[in-house]
Amino acid sequence: MTARRAVEVDTGAGWTPVCAYGDLIPGRGVAALVGGHQVAVFRDRAGRLYAVGNRDPFSGAYVVSRGLLGNRDGVPVVVEPMYHRSFDLRSGACADEPETPGGGPAALPVWPVRLADASGAADPSGDRLADATAAPSADRPSTPPREHP
Repeated sequence: MTARRAVEVDTGAGWTPVCAYGDLIPGRGVAALVGGHQVAVFRDRAGRLYAVGNRDPFSGAYVVSRGLLGNRDGVPVVVEPMYHRSFDLRSGACADEPETPGGGPAALPVWPVRLADASGAADPSGDRLADATAAPSADRPSTPPREHP
């Protein structure tokens, strides 16, 4: 019997299960409440996972999970449905504008995401799929940033 793999998001206080990997439709997102934050979780057609804030900084609406996945010059992006701005799924940066019309940062918070088996142990094959998005970097903190008010 194959263990069911779960998609987990790191809240900074530990990994939180969001949904089963098989329930994520490639190219589509789901919204989840993780550590008090609305997070949009995506699976691309290659099986890689991404977790970004669900709040669109341009409209203030919690709709990013309804966006479309694509790429811009080889960079994986989500195009939010309100004003059609593209956001880098790895860093959260807006590919269209550096700031919102109100002067706030045009970026989404980004969370580490991984696959785990049903027992909560990291799934080695899943870590390869999610590897490009799971490791913290200089532009991607190990603990999630707060969403803008």
